[in-house]
Amino acid sequence: MGSASDLSVMNEAAEFLKKLHIPYEITIVSAHRTPERMFDYAKNAHAKGIKVIIAGAGGAAHLPGMVASLTALPVIGVPVKSSNSIDGWDSILSILQMPNGVPVATVALNAAQNAGILAAQILGSTDTTIYNNLLSFKEELKEKVMKSIDGMK
Repeated sequence: MGSASDLSVMNEAAEFLKKLHIPYEITIVSAHRTPERMFDYAKNAHAKGIKVIIAGAGGAAHLPGMVASLTALPVIGVPVKSSNSIDGWDSILSILQMPNGVPVATVALNAAQNAGILAAQILGSTDTTIYNNLLSFKEELKEKVMKSIDGMK
């Protein structure tokens, strides 16, 4: 994430990954305040065994795109509505409007849980345990809806 103020949003991705027993790390890497750290992190992520990067940022939100420009790993961007935000649109567009050749998968504003789910789905495409855990999660979602329907009767 770009700053400590993003932690309350980004924890949702961490909690989902933890629920599925997927190892993760969470840290602060600012594209604007610590660019050398960002370069180092992005360029060395694959060698550290990282397979997907979730990058959350608010305001100008350059972190996801800059990280994506430095690695061949999939990058999922989480636009964060920050205190200096223009209703979150600045973050959304900064992450979403990437040039051809530098894709960033972008989830909804503050939707870090969806970023965690998408990361798990990417990993689950080659890991049967994660895939099966995702199927169970989807079944839980279905059961919640069915219970709410039953509660309306």
